[in-house]
Amino acid sequence: MAVKIRLQRAGRKKAFYYHIVIADAWSPCDGRFIKKIGYYDPTTIPASIEIKQDDAMEWLEKGAQPSPTVRRILSYKGVMYHKHLMRGIKKGVITQERADVLTQEWTEKHRNSTLDAQKKGKSGIRHKKIKKTEAK
Repeated sequence: MAVKIRLQRAGRKKAFYYHIVIADAWSPCDGRFIKKIGYYDPTTIPASIEIKQDDAMEWLEKGAQPSPTVRRILSYKGVMYHKHLMRGIKKGVITQERADVLTQEWTEKHRNSTLDAQKKGKSGIRHKKIKKTEAK
């Protein structure tokens, strides 16, 4: 059975969000799934992402393939980097202590860059573009 980590759309029109789920590759997009591991809400600024990293790591180690969007979300949250380090530990290239230090450094660097981007970027809610109509 091929297993995928993918997004499952929920909510209503213009107020949607996504569940991050583990599902069989042949099941429908919004159909049956094995497990929910988080959610992603792109309508907020910045986008809200909540994920159970332990469950994601477990399924990635079992061979589940993330969709491209979920892969980016997992990379943003540091799950893919953690998987990379765990693979190095299994091969004997790196020690567990060094992996913990690298994970801590990455987390700190990522947090700082995210805060800087939020300060530079737009804050608040999205504004609709107003079309200017010319009176003739």
